[in-house]
Amino acid sequence: MPDTLTPLLLSAPDVARLLAVSVATTWRLESAGKLPAPLRIGGSTRWRHAEIVAWVEAGMPDRRNWQAMAANGRGRSA
Repeated sequence: MPDTLTPLLLSAPDVARLLAVSVATTWRLESAGKLPAPLRIGGSTRWRHAEIVAWVEAGMPDRRNWQAMAANGRGRSA
């Protein structure tokens, strides 16, 4: 039986696949502050799956606006 669990944390290639963009574009979006803030785990960078989904459903606001939405209870944040 195949594993059907959705990972809680996503790598840059995972985020790229979800957003249908290249990994390079994912890193450009991250550098420009246009993705939700990632988590740093050791030497790895990961994003919360649920947060990426909620961010897309909210219209993909830039990080500053996303964090403000989260602070006001209208989005999910770190």
